[in-house]
Amino acid sequence: MKISIVIPCYNESGTIESVIRAVKKSAAKIQDCQSEIVVTDDCSTDGTAEMLKGKLAGEIDKVIFHEVNRGKGAAIRAGISAAGGDIVIIQDADLEYNPEEYPKLIKPILEGNADVVYGSRFKGESAQRILYFWHRMGNGFLTLLSNMFTNLNLTDMETGYKVFTKNVIKNIDIVEERFGFEPEITAKIAKIKDIRIYEVGISYYGRTYKEGKKIGWKDGIMAVYCILKYNIFG
Repeated sequence: MKISIVIPCYNESGTIESVIRAVKKSAAKIQDCQSEIVVTDDCSTDGTAEMLKGKLAGEIDKVIFHEVNRGKGAAIRAGISAAGGDIVIIQDADLEYNPEEYPKLIKPILEGNADVVYGSRFKGESAQRILYFWHRMGNGFLTLLSNMFTNLNLTDMETGYKVFTKNVIKNIDIVEERFGFEPEITAKIAKIKDIRIYEVGISYYGRTYKEGKKIGWKDGIMAVYCILKYNIFG
């Protein structure tokens, strides 16, 4: 069994080294599994690309460099295309999600029960940093709207921790370039016949905008558009 950790990255010079080291450490602890790290740098301008080419080059199995900034969805799409694992984990390049939770995330797949696993920030008793009220309301609204169309009972559609078997993710055509990836992929997996989707509670160490958080209200509007687009029109 081989696990691919796909990391989309844009201007994360302050965290990328810590994330790569944490990912390697956690992946090494998963018994009977090989792992690879696939990073897509989405035309960073803060020195992240130079770090990936220099001091971190020996820590990463595959690196893709975009010549123009295209967005998180485009970076994930490129990483998935390059991934060679039986299981694909999406890992943000900041420190909001903890790689030590990989065993919990992949367990339903390894046990033969799941094809897709979502890590929910709003399920269970794991540690959660308290931040923005309206972000929480927005996440709840988008998840509810998505569930109404997909007939799923997810608690966190927008989570950055999504895990897929190779057979599922390699056969999905990802179109969205930016944060619309989350509702798009959810709509598309929900349409797969006999798909087995699980959700596990995860910890969440959210960032403020000062600390580098990038998603904003415009992305929320686009998420609504994507929910309607991919559930109604394909």
